[in-house]
Amino acid sequence: MLINFSSIIPKVNKNLIKLTSFQVTSLQLTTKRNNSSSSSKMSNSDNLIKGLNITHNPYFNLSGQDIWSLINETAAKAEIESGKKVCNLGQGFFSYSPPDFAIKYAKEAFDDPLTNQYAPPRGKPQLLNSLAKSYTKFFGKEIKQTEICVTTGANEGMLSCFTAFLQKNDEVIVMEPFFDQYISNIELNGGVIKYLPINPPADFDKRIVDASEWTIDFKQLESLITSKTKMIVINTPHNPIGKNFSKEELLKIGELAVKHDFLIVSDEVYEHLYYKEHIRIANLSDEIAKRTLTIGSAGKSFAATGWRIGWVIGNEELIKYVQAAHTRVCFSSPAPIQVAVSKALDAALENGYYEATRNKYINKYKIFTAVFDELNLPYTIADGGYFLLVNFKKVKIPENIEFPEIIKSKPRDFKLAFWFIQEFGVVGIPPTEFYTDSNKEAAQDCLRFAVCKDDDVLADAVNRLRALKKYIVEE
Repeated sequence: MLINFSSIIPKVNKNLIKLTSFQVTSLQLTTKRNNSSSSSKMSNSDNLIKGLNITHNPYFNLSGQDIWSLINETAAKAEIESGKKVCNLGQGFFSYSPPDFAIKYAKEAFDDPLTNQYAPPRGKPQLLNSLAKSYTKFFGKEIKQTEICVTTGANEGMLSCFTAFLQKNDEVIVMEPFFDQYISNIELNGGVIKYLPINPPADFDKRIVDASEWTIDFKQLESLITSKTKMIVINTPHNPIGKNFSKEELLKIGELAVKHDFLIVSDEVYEHLYYKEHIRIANLSDEIAKRTLTIGSAGKSFAATGWRIGWVIGNEELIKYVQAAHTRVCFSSPAPIQVAVSKALDAALENGYYEATRNKYINKYKIFTAVFDELNLPYTIADGGYFLLVNFKKVKIPENIEFPEIIKSKPRDFKLAFWFIQEFGVVGIPPTEFYTDSNKEAAQDCLRFAVCKDDDVLADAVNRLRALKKYIVEE
């Protein structure tokens, strides 16, 4: 059966959705992570490709290593020098396989010749049907297939949301700490970011705190809203804090969106990993729902981050533009994996998978936080997700440690991360990387750890980190 894709792709007024070159001409890399509104202009010679008289896009000036390369290379070097494997709790990838039923469905899908061909841009009908069925249950109201767009991972779903609605100089409110991909996805579409900090309790360096104690200042939020505000991005459960935004908080955000007429992009990829009630902002009122786009992820739901299947759910009047952008960004998403995810979603509704996974993660946190309880080191109790923020202000880094030049000028958390790898063979991520310069202080004594690892890896990390005891200085 031949599919007429032209009947699936909505016809969109080209003046309403500007996709050409992602509007990169409006961008300046040097303003990417600070609150400055201007920067010095660079000459074309600064953008020349080595060995060619051709310039590259200045947005992608490569100044130093990115955080992931820096940490991973440090870890690899430490393994070679010590002859021992490190406990990598840095990046949020899973160290174990997806559930057996999901693997089975993937293998079956690859054996079907037609399943290995292009899927319709909006998603295979089989997956759209399974998503509609699952989210009708999760939302407690009917979700139609026309309110869903399948994407190549949740990140591409976010990118397609920004591409669909942002025009040059539209403003987007982003809370920090943030997932770093938000920033480039917005700026590559000509958007201007207004940053709103999620503030930790003032005494976070002295006690264990709950993620709910990290709060936003709603007066500050209102002060960021202008006539150019196009959308706000929320992440709940939050990476890296583990905060599940409360009904009261989400309602205030939603009411501001209705009052000032802007969109809400709700990144809910950790939606099934909640340890306190998970509230969906799209469920709070019809007015809020019709301006909300909810992002989901098969990779996070089924421990399969390499499968690259995500989705966007929302008002079909919004979804048709998301689909149009998605079609231009990547045309369609991996067809065999869509079939596998469809069957996995159906199975998970019946076999108790989500609840079992939550219970496993409660135990993973219990295993890993034991060492910080022993050492009386403060951390944030996560209400959702699979990250842990630990405060190491009481830990004294030895003065004789030689740091690489690239780390010497970085905040203290980079030095902690380097030292932890060298001394203990445990990898964590410095969270100031997810802040603008003006708000880095909130996390400069912290490290972020991902607990989405096998229990024996977490237990090994605990044993290694017990050696921190001799470096703790109590006030």
